Amino acid sequence: MATQTTTELDTTPEASKLRAAIALDDRPSRPSPVSATLTFTWRALLKIKHVPEQLFDVTLTPIIFTLMFTYLFGGALAGDVTTYLQYLLPGILVQTVLFTTVYTGYTLNTDITKGVFDRFRSLPIWRPAPIVGALIGDTVRYTIASVITLALGLALGFRPDGGVVGVVLGVLLLLVFAFALSWIFTILGLLLRTPNAVMGTSMLVLMPLTFASNIFVDPSTMPALLQRWVDINPVSHLATAVRGLMGGTTSFDQIGWVLIAAVGLTIVFAPITMRLYRNRS
Repeated sequence: MATQTTTELDTTPEASKLRAAIALDDRPSRPSPVSATLTFTWRALLKIKHVPEQLFDVTLTPIIFTLMFTYLFGGALAGDVTTYLQYLLPGILVQTVLFTTVYTGYTLNTDITKGVFDRFRSLPIWRPAPIVGALIGDTVRYTIASVITLALGLALGFRPDGGVVGVVLGVLLLLVFAFALSWIFTILGLLLRTPNAVMGTSMLVLMPLTFASNIFVDPSTMPALLQRWVDINPVSHLATAVRGLMGGTTSFDQIGWVLIAAVGLTIVFAPITMRLYRNRS
């Protein structure tokens, strides 16, 4: 004996509109790499909009670092706060932005632990789009941190001889390098198991890069072995170039070295990131 089940068609106006919306005659075209990347960039910006607490690190950290180092070491190292601020502010700007890059790996790992990236990998989109879009979106965080640091520095007495153009070029150079450095932390985000592990390991990477550099003091007074490290430290070259651009004394060699380092970081670590992303189970 066969049983026949009849399902009545919903004829309400809302149901009719829904059927019309999903009843496509042609299959939608695949989004271009640029379109997909911009979509994930917008997603990163929406996360900032809906969870504004995540901006605490880029708003409070620059203020704390700038005030603390200026008034703790200014008189002891340079004789007065204003003189030291001219040397310190470009360096503290570099440190603040580079510290912010660790959140790239942190947020990536958070998405992975929640299963979001498994869904992204199943979509018919350009494979690197979720990661590249997140990295571009994070540049907004870097820009906010830069603006806050510069505004506080100007209020304290920092006067860049390079003018507005020098300051803007210095920030742009810093953003380029920060984008390249972020690839390292995306790798950590893909390898480590928890967001807290990503944060702790990332800080271990950044500490020797930022504190063992010329951000805070002239390395000429350091021990010879430490001076050698400072001389090859890419963060030292970045701080020197940003300081030179803002002070109007930079050279093409300084800027070129930073750009070469940024390209090198991207060439080395971006393919590793994408390989880990594709093969992650």
